[in-house]
Parts: sequence; structure tokens; C-alpha cells
Amino acid sequence: MNIPNSIVTLIAGIVLTLISLWYGQNHGLMPVAASEEAPLVDSLFNAMMTIATGLFILVQGIIVIAIIRFRRRRGDTSDGPPIDGNLSLEIVWTAIPTIMVLAIALYSFEIYNAMGGLDSAASGSGRNNPELAQKPGSAIAAPMPKERDGEDLAAGVGASPGREGSAADVVVDVKGMQYAWIFTYPDSGIVAGELHVPAGKDIKLNITASDVLHAFWIPQFRIKQDAIPGSTNQLRFHPQKIGDYPIICAELCGAYHGVMKTRIIVESPEEFQQWRQERIASSETDNNQLSMLAPSEKTPSDAEYASRYVEEKMGIDQQVLQQLH
Repeated sequence: MNIPNSIVTLIAGIVLTLISLWYGQNHGLMPVAASEEAPLVDSLFNAMMTIATGLFILVQGIIVIAIIRFRRRRGDTSDGPPIDGNLSLEIVWTAIPTIMVLAIALYSFEIYNAMGGLDSAASGSGRNNPELAQKPGSAIAAPMPKERDGEDLAAGVGASPGREGSAADVVVDVKGMQYAWIFTYPDSGIVAGELHVPAGKDIKLNITASDVLHAFWIPQFRIKQDAIPGSTNQLRFHPQKIGDYPIICAELCGAYHGVMKTRIIVESPEEFQQWRQERIASSETDNNQLSMLAPSEKTPSDAEYASRYVEEKMGIDQQVLQQLH
């Protein structure tokens, strides 16, 4: 049976579309989505994966068909027909990628807006500190310019549309340093090496760095924000699933960059309040015990500790120091 080429092309197009749509939604490449923002990012990634799958199958299919159909026959020593230019074909293969890129750009812009990337309150939340850029050994720590020709550039992800101007439920100051993350809760004074947050609440992080560039990344939340010395970037999100998730530095920050990891613990609001009260009580107990110590038992200052080390370990006493002066 001789099937017309138009029918074959139509069937191939339908099969190609169905395969692309199925794989684009079932690739399984993304980790668990544990925040309200994660499905937004996943929808953009799935759309790009669908398009990429379709293009891959289309291009590879054309190559395979061309290899088989137009292969050289036995005894055929002739050359192919001289084809020079095809304006219609060039317009088609230029227009299709252009439309795809524009569509993806508009869609990603909409996703970024839905996540709070266009919140004006997140713009200009920090200012550059040129002194930090001059720190010895901070060659890769140069702050990114936030002001250019008098215009503030967006500095983080703020509140999503409909939530602008509302205060976050939990605010945490985040500081990145080689090779650790320090989390400070301003309302309670709690300082921790792990980030505890309640599920279903609006979380706001004020992210900065003390030495070189870092990047705060939680793959399961699909959020990432740069930590820049001398500047504070905002990052707001809504954790949804209770669990323990990794926090990773996504910026090459030094020789031990790979070990700069900690975790975010998403708890129920009740468990979060319990953890908060326990940390506050523990801090008060430590302060009371410290205040009861005799002056000689308290932690020495840096100068006192260094002086003791120099005298005991290096054998340099005050007489030697005076001779050096």
C-alpha cells in the first residue's frame, strides 16, 4: 500500500509530539519539590525539556532517514545534485528557533515574576562596601556593582505578586564564609550553623558574605542567591514539605569549596517554636554560667591568648620583645 508522504509526515509529527510531551513531564531529572516556588521552576524546566526532546528526535530522525534513503547505491559513482541556496528553507529554520527562544524568554520572565524577582522592595537592599573588595587575598571577592549610572539593579527575590509589602513570618540573616554558613535570627539572637524554618511560612533570608563570593543554593527548593561581600541580597521562599535538605555553596570559593555544605531543616510550626525556645533557654544558661565564673576563668581575649602562646610555645618573653623593639 502506497501511503502518501503527507499522511506519513502527519503521523510522524503526532508521534514525535506525544513522545516529547511524555518525556518532558516524566524525565525524573529534578529532585523532590519541597517549596512553593519549586513547581514554578519545574514547569519551565519541563517546557524546555519537551522542546529539547522534540528537536533531538527530529534532528536525529532526519539524519538517520537521510543516511538510509540517500546512501550511495552499488555501482553509483555520480555526484549529488548541485543545490545552491533555498530562501524559504533558510527563513523557516531561522524563524522557528527565534520563536522558541522568545517564547522561553517570556515564560521564564513570567516565572521569575511569580517567584518575586520583580519585587521593588528587594531592589537596593544593600550597598557596596569597597573596603571589603580591597581585603588581602580576596581577588575573587569583588562585589558586583549594584548601582550603575544612578540606577538600582534588583538585588534578590522578594515577595511574590499579591504579597508585596507584607512582612515575612521568619527573617534570618545568612553569612557565608570560607567554608561555612552562619545563620542568625535577629528577633531572638539565635546563632546556628543549620537553618531551621517552619513549613508553610514566608521565609526571608538576608544573604551576605564576609570574605569571597559564595552562592546559597537549596536544590529541592529550586532557589539560589549570590552571597556578596559588602552587599546584602534578599531571598524569600515558602517551604512546604517537612524534611532535611542540603544547603550547598554553588560558587567556587576556594580550595575547600566542596565541603561548604550544611542543611535546612523544615519543621512543623510547633516543632520550630520548640527548637527556638530550647535554643533561647540554652543561650541564657550559658550566659549565666559564664557570668558566675571568676575573671581568671573566663575566656581570655585574643591578645591575652596570643601573648600566652608566644611566651609558652615560642619561648619569647617580654625581655626579648623589648630587645626587638
